[in-house]
Amino acid sequence: MLSIGMYVSLKNDNAKSAALDIISWLQDRGCTVLLNEEGARGIGKGSLACPANDLVSKPQILMVLGGDGTLLSCARATAQGGTPILGVNMGRLGFLTEVDFPEIFDSLKAVLRGDYSIEERMMLEASVVRNEKVIDRATALNDVVITKGSFARIIVFTVKVDGEFMGMFRADGMIIASPTGSTAYSLSAGGPLVVPNLELMILTPICPHTLSARPMVIPRESTVELEVVSQQEQTMLTADGQHGFNLQKNDRIYITRSPFPAKFIQVKRRSFYEVLRKKLKESD
Repeated sequence: MLSIGMYVSLKNDNAKSAALDIISWLQDRGCTVLLNEEGARGIGKGSLACPANDLVSKPQILMVLGGDGTLLSCARATAQGGTPILGVNMGRLGFLTEVDFPEIFDSLKAVLRGDYSIEERMMLEASVVRNEKVIDRATALNDVVITKGSFARIIVFTVKVDGEFMGMFRADGMIIASPTGSTAYSLSAGGPLVVPNLELMILTPICPHTLSARPMVIPRESTVELEVVSQQEQTMLTADGQHGFNLQKNDRIYITRSPFPAKFIQVKRRSFYEVLRKKLKESD
């Protein structure tokens, strides 16, 4: 029988109550269930707690009960080990979660039958180089963002693609997004919508102080290099809005495609266009 990991977000009351029903249902069918330590304590299932490293490597499947933010962090954690994720939406419709809770047991029946497919999503990898040494690394499913802090002025930075100088920017920052991330921060900053099963990178300036700076789509094999030119007290690199690192003048940031894709279980085979229609209608 399957060994199924489950990440329960305690920020979501629906996830906490739903987890108990799902655990009981899976155990009745002979499945082994492992929980994230915090989630296990929060729902009174401490005996099922599993250390974070084991939770993303031992189970054959990782279920994520929460929203897109929870799923993003789990995607980064599981990518290198290749554990596929089944995202369960416990709130508003998300772009990443595969099934809504009312459908979860039908979906789990399909998973136990092996009636599902796995979709791979391109991820990004960022390295920060200071004084010729790599001092920070980050992986992102949605985006890597270079941005000013709350009280800083606009930042100045240069951008190269595959070693060729693209330009110097005076802006609030720059978003380097994957196709999955095209519907996140990049979209809000004026970037294009991209079907998520493509493999490419999107460069989207944030509030550039020029009329000529526009979003750009580049090949997946490219290496993007940004160098911080201005000295600001608050200049940050963030990955998926969850990993953060303070940047200094002359720091160089390299962004490439990660060798490890995120893997998502698809049961409903819900199309990107269907989700997009619903999300756009929701925002009207």
